[in-house]
Amino acid sequence: MAFEAKLSLRQMQKMVMTPMLQQAINLLQLSRMELLQAVRQEVEENPVLEETVEEAEELDDLPALKSVTEEPAVERNGESQVAEIDWESYLQDASDYRPSIQYESVERFDSESMLTKPGSLQDHLLFQLHLTVKDQELLRLGSLIIGELDDNGYLRSGIEELALLAEASSEAMESALRLVQGFDPAGVGARDLRECLLIQLGTRPDGQALAEAIVGNYLHDVERHRFGKIAASLGASLREVQEAISLIASLEPKPGKNYSSEEPQYITPDVYILKIDGRLVVALNEDGLPRLRVSRYYRQILSKQALASREAKGYVEEKMRSALWFIRSIEQRKRTLIKVSESLVKYQRKFFEHGLSHLKPLTLREVADDISMHESTISRVTTNKYVQTPQGLFGLKYFFHRGVPSTVGEAVSSRRVKDLVRRYLTEEDSRKPLSDQKIVEILTKSHGVEIARRTVAKYRGQLKIPSSNQRRYV
Repeated sequence: MAFEAKLSLRQMQKMVMTPMLQQAINLLQLSRMELLQAVRQEVEENPVLEETVEEAEELDDLPALKSVTEEPAVERNGESQVAEIDWESYLQDASDYRPSIQYESVERFDSESMLTKPGSLQDHLLFQLHLTVKDQELLRLGSLIIGELDDNGYLRSGIEELALLAEASSEAMESALRLVQGFDPAGVGARDLRECLLIQLGTRPDGQALAEAIVGNYLHDVERHRFGKIAASLGASLREVQEAISLIASLEPKPGKNYSSEEPQYITPDVYILKIDGRLVVALNEDGLPRLRVSRYYRQILSKQALASREAKGYVEEKMRSALWFIRSIEQRKRTLIKVSESLVKYQRKFFEHGLSHLKPLTLREVADDISMHESTISRVTTNKYVQTPQGLFGLKYFFHRGVPSTVGEAVSSRRVKDLVRRYLTEEDSRKPLSDQKIVEILTKSHGVEIARRTVAKYRGQLKIPSSNQRRYV
């Protein structure tokens, strides 16, 4: 068998993540408050960028700046592309969705800064995630779970729902959750109090079997001080049970609370959906957000070649490029937010007009396809954003959820089904509390909803409603 060596050339296009493009993508996912802080910091650090009360000038109408706008936003094998921020091309070029924290720069996870600056629970967990995990898919799913935790460290979203949104298997999502549950603080990532306490007991030395048995099966008896019943059921002495309960009492039921701000957080909507003359209209909330422009002073000295040295000119040109890019990033963020909101109106019009009973199942991909954007762009722009609607104030993520099969037509929104579960349980006869199976039968008969008993139990747990046996004693 003969072997032949050949040398061949192949032309390839590869998207390169530049610092400016990374900045544009990060700006996309900032909350309103974080955006305001980012703008203030950029204005402080860049003398060419300044706030104005006037209408911002069109960037294309600044002839003096043409010579400094040649910095490529995206490099393709040496070729330069300017104009629009091409994050969509970058994201499409990726093999699949990756959260913004996957870039090679790990500056935001610097260990020294984590020790000197108070961070949020999410920052603390993301730091641990990137410190221990290299697999990109596990990073993606772990980041998604961390982003879904509430201020107390609990995961209120269902695994199946998260798996659907992430287009991953339930098994992969469970593996990512188990990883997060192993992080500090102990108990974080739990789906209910029982799981939170069991996670914490699992970090203790051996010999906690009795406490684990009590947490697993007798918490309602602990609440009612039925220590004798617990001792008899587990074949333990009353003293052993009391010692185990003392250990349980020392655990933290809200593992994330030490990372929560003590100051109240006031939510300001990023977008308004208003009903005007019978039409639903989308409007950005720009109140309090400064308008930015490139300094006229620096434009003049640059156009007049008034800088004494090449170094000074290079410095001003670099700051000019940075200022222009930042302004473009802000404007593209606005346009993307408007497009996504208009798509939500298209899909959820009946909800905005008539309320929760008309909420439809919706995925990130459906909106992405509707406005011809990448799914990860939709995920970023809906993170930490709020919309004021005729039905109230909602996070943009609220509108993305799976559907529950129905025998009478289209799938029913999982949020709608959860609301039905809440309504039936709060209106029940306390002398004859409804079992999960009974709720299944009611939903099937009255609403045509095909749902499993375990799903009703999951929704009930998320609503913090105890089981029918526990409610019987209330």
